[in-house]
Amino acid sequence: RCVICPDGEKLVAAFEAAKPGDFDAILMDVQMPEMTGLEATRKIRTLPAEKNGNIPIVAMTADAFAEDVQACLASGMNGHIAKPVDVSKLRQYLQKIKNHTL
Repeated sequence: RCVICPDGEKLVAAFEAAKPGDFDAILMDVQMPEMTGLEATRKIRTLPAEKNGNIPIVAMTADAFAEDVQACLASGMNGHIAKPVDVSKLRQYLQKIKNHTL
């Protein structure tokens, strides 16, 4: 199942309220209101290890220049998928996350 959050603040709040293991991964929009995806990722990465569980966070954004990808990785994200999203590539990427091969 998916949990959809309309902005970065609500995403962080939902993640903080969740129990460890409730989420398998976060597909993070970079350009969200209230708190950007980069800010939300940095906030999640500051949570204690037992809470953030090193959850995989993957950027999903139309910003696909090398510096955009680097900004996502520097914020603590594990990867980047450019929009429009190719669903077959997304499935492959999520499988890599599931198998811990990112």
